[in-house]
Amino acid sequence: MAGSKARVDKWLWCVRIFKSRTIATDACKGGKVKVQGETVKPSYLLHEGQIVVVRKNGFDFQFKVINLLQNRVSAPLAALSYENLTPAEELNKYNDWFSGKGAVERRDRGTGRPTKRERRDIDRFKDDDAYFDDDWSEE
Repeated sequence: MAGSKARVDKWLWCVRIFKSRTIATDACKGGKVKVQGETVKPSYLLHEGQIVVVRKNGFDFQFKVINLLQNRVSAPLAALSYENLTPAEELNKYNDWFSGKGAVERRDRGTGRPTKRERRDIDRFKDDDAYFDDDWSEE
Protein backbone atom coordinates (compact mmCIF):
# COMPACT_ATOMS: atom_id res chain seq x y z
CA MET A 1 0.00 0.00 0.00
CA ALA A 2 2.79 2.45 0.78
CA GLY A 3 5.92 3.12 -1.24
CA SER A 4 9.07 5.09 -0.66
CA LYS A 5 8.16 7.89 -3.10
CA ALA A 6 4.98 9.18 -4.73
CA ARG A 7 4.14 11.97 -7.16
CA VAL A 8 2.66 14.92 -5.32
CA ASP A 9 -0.32 15.26 -7.69
CA LYS A 10 -1.17 11.59 -7.38
CA TRP A 11 -0.80 11.62 -3.59
CA LEU A 12 -3.10 14.65 -3.25
CA TRP A 13 -5.71 12.79 -5.29
CA CYS A 14 -5.20 9.49 -3.45
CA VAL A 15 -5.77 11.05 -0.03
CA ARG A 16 -8.82 12.92 -1.34
CA ILE A 17 -7.55 16.49 -1.07
CA PHE A 18 -8.74 16.94 -4.68
CA LYS A 19 -11.67 15.24 -6.43
CA SER A 20 -9.66 14.27 -9.50
CA ARG A 21 -6.04 13.83 -10.42
CA THR A 22 -6.45 16.40 -13.19
CA ILE A 23 -7.52 19.03 -10.66
CA ALA A 24 -4.54 18.10 -8.46
CA THR A 25 -2.19 18.39 -11.44
CA ASP A 26 -3.64 21.77 -12.42
CA ALA A 27 -3.22 23.02 -8.85
CA CYS A 28 0.46 22.05 -8.95
CA LYS A 29 0.94 23.70 -12.35
CA GLY A 30 -0.80 26.82 -11.06
CA GLY A 31 1.64 27.18 -8.16
CA LYS A 32 -0.95 26.30 -5.51
CA VAL A 33 1.01 23.40 -3.99
CA LYS A 34 4.19 23.84 -1.96
CA VAL A 35 6.37 21.21 -0.32
CA GLN A 36 8.73 22.36 2.42
CA GLY A 37 8.06 25.96 1.32
CA GLU A 38 8.95 25.42 -2.35
CA THR A 39 6.43 25.51 -5.19
CA VAL A 40 6.49 22.10 -6.89
CA LYS A 41 5.60 20.58 -10.22
CA PRO A 42 3.07 17.71 -10.43
CA SER A 43 5.90 15.20 -10.92
CA TYR A 44 7.67 16.13 -7.67
CA LEU A 45 8.39 12.99 -5.65
CA LEU A 46 7.12 13.17 -2.08
CA HIS A 47 8.75 11.45 0.86
CA GLU A 48 7.20 10.56 4.21
CA GLY A 49 7.42 13.33 6.80
CA GLN A 50 7.32 16.23 4.34
CA ILE A 51 4.94 19.17 4.83
CA VAL A 52 2.58 19.92 1.92
CA VAL A 53 0.78 23.28 1.75
CA VAL A 54 -2.22 23.46 -0.59
CA ARG A 55 -4.01 26.66 -1.60
CA LYS A 56 -7.62 25.68 -2.29
CA ASN A 57 -10.64 28.01 -2.59
CA GLY A 58 -8.58 30.84 -1.14
CA PHE A 59 -7.53 28.91 1.98
CA ASP A 60 -4.13 27.48 2.90
CA PHE A 61 -4.22 23.89 4.11
CA GLN A 62 -1.14 22.19 5.58
CA PHE A 63 -0.61 18.44 5.69
CA LYS A 64 2.22 16.26 6.95
CA VAL A 65 2.75 13.15 4.84
CA ILE A 66 2.52 10.02 6.98
CA ASN A 67 1.98 7.32 4.33
CA LEU A 68 2.62 7.46 0.62
CA LEU A 69 -0.29 5.93 -1.26
CA GLN A 70 -0.16 4.71 -4.84
CA ASN A 71 -3.92 4.16 -5.22
CA ARG A 72 -6.98 6.14 -4.17
CA VAL A 73 -8.51 4.77 -0.97
CA SER A 74 -11.64 5.38 1.08
CA ALA A 75 -11.88 8.56 3.13
CA PRO A 76 -11.29 6.85 6.51
CA LEU A 77 -8.13 5.17 5.19
CA ALA A 78 -6.98 8.35 3.46
CA ALA A 79 -7.25 10.31 6.72
CA LEU A 80 -4.67 7.95 8.26
CA SER A 81 -2.15 8.84 5.55
CA TYR A 82 -1.67 12.47 6.55
CA GLU A 83 -1.74 14.73 9.58
CA ASN A 84 -3.71 17.94 9.17
CA LEU A 85 -1.47 20.79 10.40
CA THR A 86 -3.73 23.58 9.16
CA PRO A 87 -3.82 26.43 11.73
CA ALA A 88 -7.04 26.69 13.74
CA GLU A 89 -7.88 30.18 12.50
CA GLU A 90 -7.62 29.03 8.87
CA LEU A 91 -9.87 26.03 9.59
CA ASN A 92 -12.40 28.31 11.30
CA LYS A 93 -12.45 30.65 8.30
CA TYR A 94 -12.92 27.67 5.98
CA ASN A 95 -15.70 26.16 8.10
CA ASP A 96 -17.54 29.50 8.24
CA TRP A 97 -17.23 29.87 4.48
CA PHE A 98 -18.22 26.26 3.78
CA SER A 99 -21.27 26.32 6.04
CA GLY A 100 -22.54 29.42 4.23
CA LYS A 101 -21.75 28.10 0.75
CA GLY A 102 -22.78 24.50 1.29
CA ALA A 103 -26.08 25.32 2.92
CA VAL A 104 -29.26 24.69 1.02
CA GLU A 105 -30.63 27.89 -0.40
CA ARG A 106 -34.08 28.81 0.80
CA ARG A 107 -36.59 31.35 -0.41
CA ASP A 108 -39.62 32.65 1.40
CA ARG A 109 -42.75 30.71 0.66
CA GLY A 110 -44.73 32.23 -2.19
CA THR A 111 -41.87 34.28 -3.70
CA GLY A 112 -41.44 31.91 -6.64
CA ARG A 113 -38.32 31.31 -8.62
CA PRO A 114 -35.56 33.93 -8.75
CA THR A 115 -35.65 36.38 -11.63
CA LYS A 116 -32.79 36.52 -14.09
CA ARG A 117 -31.38 39.53 -12.24
CA GLU A 118 -31.63 37.81 -8.85
CA ARG A 119 -29.99 34.70 -10.32
CA ARG A 120 -27.05 36.76 -11.58
CA ASP A 121 -26.68 38.37 -8.15
CA ILE A 122 -26.70 34.93 -6.52
CA ASP A 123 -24.10 33.64 -8.98
CA ARG A 124 -21.91 36.70 -8.39
CA PHE A 125 -22.15 36.14 -4.63
CA LYS A 126 -21.17 32.49 -4.97
CA ASP A 127 -18.29 33.12 -7.38
CA ASP A 128 -15.04 32.27 -5.54
CA ASP A 129 -12.85 34.46 -7.75
CA ALA A 130 -14.76 37.63 -6.91
CA TYR A 131 -14.08 37.32 -3.17
CA PHE A 132 -10.65 35.70 -2.89
CA ASP A 133 -7.48 37.45 -3.93
CA ASP A 134 -5.33 34.69 -5.39
CA ASP A 135 -1.88 36.29 -5.30
CA TRP A 136 -0.48 33.52 -3.09
CA SER A 137 1.71 32.11 -5.85
CA GLU A 138 3.59 35.43 -6.17
CA GLU A 139 5.14 35.21 -2.67
